[in-house]
Amino acid sequence: MNDLNIEFPLDDFEKLISQIGWKTSDEWFKFWNSKKDKLSIDEFWDKKVNDDWIWGLALPLFSQAYKFNNNCPERKIIGISALPGTGKTTLGKWLENISLKFNFKISVISIDDFYLPSDEMELAIKNNPWNVSRGFPGSHSINLLREKLLEWKADGILNRPVFDKSLRNGLGDRSHWKNDSPDLVIIEGWFLGVKPLSIDKNKIEKFHPPLSTYETSYRVNIQSNLEKYIDIWRLIDQIWHLKPIKFEYMNLWKTHQEKSMLIKRGSALQDKKLFNFLRMLNVSIPHKSFDEISSDVLLLINQERKLINVSVNKY
Repeated sequence: MNDLNIEFPLDDFEKLISQIGWKTSDEWFKFWNSKKDKLSIDEFWDKKVNDDWIWGLALPLFSQAYKFNNNCPERKIIGISALPGTGKTTLGKWLENISLKFNFKISVISIDDFYLPSDEMELAIKNNPWNVSRGFPGSHSINLLREKLLEWKADGILNRPVFDKSLRNGLGDRSHWKNDSPDLVIIEGWFLGVKPLSIDKNKIEKFHPPLSTYETSYRVNIQSNLEKYIDIWRLIDQIWHLKPIKFEYMNLWKTHQEKSMLIKRGSALQDKKLFNFLRMLNVSIPHKSFDEISSDVLLLINQERKLINVSVNKY
């Protein structure tokens, strides 16, 4: 791997590759390098993908899915926890398409596919301090998500709703249902794996502008809502956490994502709506919560979204 343009330390990476089931990273690299004709990674990104994302994230994650599919009789779920704008959606598309070339099927779903239907959503998000239409813990049909995952584990049929953000003038709603029969499921979300904080750890952080009294009290409700998600986290066999060195990088990534969406689709969050959504993402959940995600693999990225460390999590 010395010829690749990567900056993350290979010692920690070697431990991850060993845990996945390979003797050495060199042996692992040679295997996938010989399969380059099947990978076609650039097809699923708008621009050339950096070596570090290919060899530090995409292929190790696919290797883990490949191992689960070949070695485990029961159906497995992998979780990807990553803030908005990180690139997890594009990664998911690549994983779905590449798996078919290796004779098994991955389905990548988002927690957000299980947003509440419009009538329930209106009640759930009513009078939230950020005036957003969705996004924070409490705006998802958690019982439905758990039910559908358990059904898939039992019979292999994944029946799930598809959420369209463009419906209801941008408020979003379920557009249709989709039936699938994947061998492995990957579920992604921006607060996947986050659990409620104990009172002593849930200290008021400094934000600019400072938290309002209403924001502070509403965060207590969100902590209560997070309790309902724990049953989902327990169904996940392995969590990969793609984490920025600084939480604030997400603002830049999300802004760029929305600008790109505006160019492609003609609609996106802008101006006050974008500001409010970013505010919700930044303050609705204490940042400390993301430090305490019990992930199996931790991948640290800098502001340019380059991987600077890939390791088995020592949490």
